[in-house]
Amino acid sequence: MKKTIYFVAGFLSFYANAQVGIGTPKPKSTLDVNGKTTLRRELRVGGSSTQAGDAGLNGQILVSQGEGKSPVWKSLNVSFMEEGQYKLINSYLSSDQVGITTLTNGIAGDNIFKNSVGDNITDGTKGKWVKISGLENNFTIKNGRNRLTYQFQTGVEMKSPTATVINDVRFTCGVFRNGKLVAVRPDRIESNNNSEKGGIQDYIFTLNYTEQNVPVGAHKIEIACRKIDASSTSSQFTIGRNVQDSNGVSNAFTLESTMKMDVIEFVSYKN
Repeated sequence: MKKTIYFVAGFLSFYANAQVGIGTPKPKSTLDVNGKTTLRRELRVGGSSTQAGDAGLNGQILVSQGEGKSPVWKSLNVSFMEEGQYKLINSYLSSDQVGITTLTNGIAGDNIFKNSVGDNITDGTKGKWVKISGLENNFTIKNGRNRLTYQFQTGVEMKSPTATVINDVRFTCGVFRNGKLVAVRPDRIESNNNSEKGGIQDYIFTLNYTEQNVPVGAHKIEIACRKIDASSTSSQFTIGRNVQDSNGVSNAFTLESTMKMDVIEFVSYKN
């Protein structure tokens, strides 16, 4: 039986120097593929005529060793993110030792006990908010599927006008994004008949919150606090700063404010 073998020009070409071209009539190397390639099993490198090449290990990548040398498999200490996971994009950390000293004795509270998401920082009917300017941050969101985590901590101090008399101050601090409230926590500091410290009471305030799916674009984060009420308007009161008459019991460093914000976005490799 006579067998006839056909070679299609332009698809598969053989040259006398053992160069093979697929999709090209003029191969430039031993195997020259002009088109898509499908690999159904492992890719082995560095082999010989008597020994199969190295297929590498799970998770390794192929690294070039330069001209004339076989590439090798390498393990990298880099975590590759899968589609559908969340990845930390940026972290912002700021601190402030100026604090808030304008809500001290002689200043009455605003007597507003409730806030809602979206309250404007400049709306006096929602409270008399005072910013901690050193904690302001600007950032950009690129993926609408995201998580923003806020971690705010500050020292709070009050001094009762009479060391042997118990007094308290109610206050609240919040996180504002683009001037709108996104997180808030109310609290209270109370003197404990503290004659040893001259009526001074210290307290650590913490606010942790996660906001999801913040819109794409530029944003600004601000931290602000306000005084709700006080049992005595004569009590000295500060946030992120020592009171005027601390007498060395504390200072701006021990009561400083810190703010950490993490921007975590959804991993997507689609355009």
